[in-house]
Amino acid sequence: MTNPRFEEVKTEAAEAVSGNDLRSVYTGIVHENGRHEYYFGNDTEEAAELREAAAVQLGMLVRVLADRSDSPVEEIADLAVERAEQMELR
Repeated sequence: MTNPRFEEVKTEAAEAVSGNDLRSVYTGIVHENGRHEYYFGNDTEEAAELREAAAVQLGMLVRVLADRSDSPVEEIADLAVERAEQMELR
């Protein structure tokens, strides 16, 4: 395994999503064979609250990816938009 902390992060994430005080959850999984899975749920049906929760989660992910890959936020965001347009979600 390339990143020795990966197992620790997976364990921490599994524990965090089992908490009782969650309001919104997103987990995106990319398998070695390229298969994608996602789990997205919110404790609201109101469109404005849903958009806000999704925007916060997306912002967190873009910020972390930019920091970890030494890339500008805009570059990661542009790449994410490109991939999102190509994805076929089932």
